[in-house]
Amino acid sequence: MEIPVITFELIAILFAIAILAGLLDTLAGGGGLITIPALILSGVGPLTALGTNKLQGSMGTATATYIMLRSKRVKWRKVRSLMLIAFLTAGLGSLAVQFIDSAMLSYIIPVVISFIGVYFLLSPPPSQDIEKSDKSKRYYKKIAVPAIGFYDGFFGPGTGSFFTLAGVSLKGGDIINATAVAKTLNFATNAASLIVFLLAGKIAWLIGLAMMLGQAIGAWLGCHCLFNINPKLLRVLIVVMCFAMLIKYSYEMNWLAF
Repeated sequence: MEIPVITFELIAILFAIAILAGLLDTLAGGGGLITIPALILSGVGPLTALGTNKLQGSMGTATATYIMLRSKRVKWRKVRSLMLIAFLTAGLGSLAVQFIDSAMLSYIIPVVISFIGVYFLLSPPPSQDIEKSDKSKRYYKKIAVPAIGFYDGFFGPGTGSFFTLAGVSLKGGDIINATAVAKTLNFATNAASLIVFLLAGKIAWLIGLAMMLGQAIGAWLGCHCLFNINPKLLRVLIVVMCFAMLIKYSYEMNWLAF
């Protein structure tokens, strides 16, 4: 397991990055494409970076989920079965990544991120009065949630945006409530993945614990902004985050080199 030399400066930088990631992830998703490159660039090995990211990310989504359920923004009876599905499929994804070269995702991730950005950029704003068909809702529960759960366990960045997109396009309703539900599902996937990575011993503990605190602060700030933010602004933020992640990812992969 590759872990860099721990310095105060390194911990401080990753702590600040975790605050930013927790804030943006709560509002628009995509925090993992900030934290995972930061961990890898700091010298953490790829699998350990994924495991440590699950450790710190679990705190952010746990904080958001607790606030959503306590404030009744999300009802437990409506999400518990979805959370169980997300938990189980994410566990399978995390088991799979222990044996499969995750480099195969390097071409899939930018395509999916681009799709999310284009969808939110071009699609008409969803209305609370639009009710999706029962068939569409079944697709959400039986296909979308398991697929996104497996993806999060296998790699993860952008999962919050994926859950939000699925909620808006398949269940109907407004983007803010879809984002709130996405936080609870993302917590379930993070928790399952964390268990697998803990058993595999792929955690950089000191770095992860410092980033957990940062994630909690960022998620707390994000939750208190979410229900006061203009839905149109949230759509813009999701689009900006998607294309910013795409550019950053492409840069990290040296696809922008000429």
